[in-house]
Amino acid sequence: MKEKLFSRLEEIYPELVNFRRNLHMYPELSHKEVETPKKVTDFLTDLGLEVKTGVGGRGVVGILRGSRPGKTVALRADFDALPIQDEKDVDYRSRIPGVMHACGHDLHTAGLLGVAKVLSENKDSLEGNVVFIHQFAEEVIPGGAKSMIEDGCLEGVDVIYGAHVNSTAPLGVIGVNEGSSMANGDTFEIEIAGKGVHAAMPHLGIDPLVVGSQLLLNLQQIVSRQVDPLKPAVVSVASFNGGDSFNVIPDKVTLKGTVRTFDDDVRDWVEESIEKIAVNTCKAFGASVTYNYVRGYPAVVNDPVETKRVKKVAKDLFGEEMVQTIPPQMGMEDFAYYLKEVPGTFVWVGGAMEEESKVYPHHHPMFDVQEEAMMYIGKLFISSVLNYFSSTKSLAMK
Repeated sequence: MKEKLFSRLEEIYPELVNFRRNLHMYPELSHKEVETPKKVTDFLTDLGLEVKTGVGGRGVVGILRGSRPGKTVALRADFDALPIQDEKDVDYRSRIPGVMHACGHDLHTAGLLGVAKVLSENKDSLEGNVVFIHQFAEEVIPGGAKSMIEDGCLEGVDVIYGAHVNSTAPLGVIGVNEGSSMANGDTFEIEIAGKGVHAAMPHLGIDPLVVGSQLLLNLQQIVSRQVDPLKPAVVSVASFNGGDSFNVIPDKVTLKGTVRTFDDDVRDWVEESIEKIAVNTCKAFGASVTYNYVRGYPAVVNDPVETKRVKKVAKDLFGEEMVQTIPPQMGMEDFAYYLKEVPGTFVWVGGAMEEESKVYPHHHPMFDVQEEAMMYIGKLFISSVLNYFSSTKSLAMK
């Protein structure tokens, strides 16, 4: 059966490429997805699936019920784009100024639709159900996963799988990680209020630029001197804004940044430390401070059993040398919310461009991937679904 499904997936590959390129040309930002969910809905509806729209806001869920009873597997793809100008010289370059699919979500969506089409055409052979979760707003906190879960997208689901294309890994290489895979992701904003004054008479004011500079340096001591070096953590100030004149010291400056951790105790400590350091640094200079810390996505923690399953499936499909155990990374993903509700795993699938000069990281204006990566994702999803159905059926019969 698997070979039949794979053959069909290859047959519809040109259709999936066209769908992906259409999404790439007309990307939509997080929480502003209007046409994209309509396109996904139309595709799933044409397959005869039970389709739910507006899930959690802008999400779309397709439900395929097999002809025979069994477990339910969920597969997830995201479809939002980023506020980046597409600078590639390709026919499918973004037509929307300042908006671009620079992370592969268009490919994820097209690939999952391909899986839905192939499986729906063979539902009489399925001993279980498949839920296709098409998620909005993965790129911005709080993300779409949480609200989709609250709206019932995981009702009746026993296990969930997700995949993300990797623009810097060779085509088809599968990256897996058992346990903690991606970090907790938080953000902070610190506004420092001083006393503006002519730059030639700094002694008459309170310079928030100097206070902010000192604070930035002090924050770097949290990870280097307060966190156990065996527990990963990152505190980065990525934005420092204040003043717009060469001879005027401003009243206020604002610092914005991110925190990445795996350990929840470290997460708590870092949050408390940033506030304490901000308050006391400003106090030392006579400035005042407003501090805002927002907890973002939790860490992605892959289920050991399901990770082993997908790893074995990948090795059987693509060969031992094509499957790599990768270390945890400090990026964040709201797939973490699904894994807090049901067991599952999140893997990476290589899609680097053939020409080295065209290989760029995610969120880059020149980002692109080989579209064949969706075939690897599709085959991995299909095989994982069939393997799960088969193994759970065997257990039920014992």
